[in-house]
Amino acid sequence: KLYIESIPFRLEDILDNLRSMVAMKAEERGIELIFHISRGVTSQLIGDPLRLGQVLLNLSTNAIKFTETGHVLIKIEALDCNDEELEKLRFSVIDTGIGLTEGQIAKLFQSFSQADSSTTRKYGGTGLGLAICKNIIELMGGTIAVESAPGKGSTFSFIVSFALDQQ
Repeated sequence: KLYIESIPFRLEDILDNLRSMVAMKAEERGIELIFHISRGVTSQLIGDPLRLGQVLLNLSTNAIKFTETGHVLIKIEALDCNDEELEKLRFSVIDTGIGLTEGQIAKLFQSFSQADSSTTRKYGGTGLGLAICKNIIELMGGTIAVESAPGKGSTFSFIVSFALDQQ
């Protein structure tokens, strides 16, 4: 069972930790790693920083793994929210990697499922990461989606609302 915490955290701390964990792998592969935080994104939030970091780490390492050339962009933007005590954020991990077909996308969030067996042979992995990410995001009250096309890269994005840390 997963439990979602609700504690104060700084978004920058999550991103700094993520950068320290994935930057070397991106550099080794010759991939540019870009972070973009849009204006209006609140830094002081209340939520589960560990789980948020785990989801971002999984999506980022996948993006790096499946990108031969180009870049991986980690983008965070604030969405309109009519509640002054909440911050609704969209996190996107955008890559210039191998991309996916519609059929592959349909199976992505199932446990032990990868795009196809040739992907498993070439890139490794168990096919559990995205299923776990989906579970975590849903436990946080959010949604996760993917847009992709073969040879055109992929965009994995999720939307989650956090309480604002008023201190």
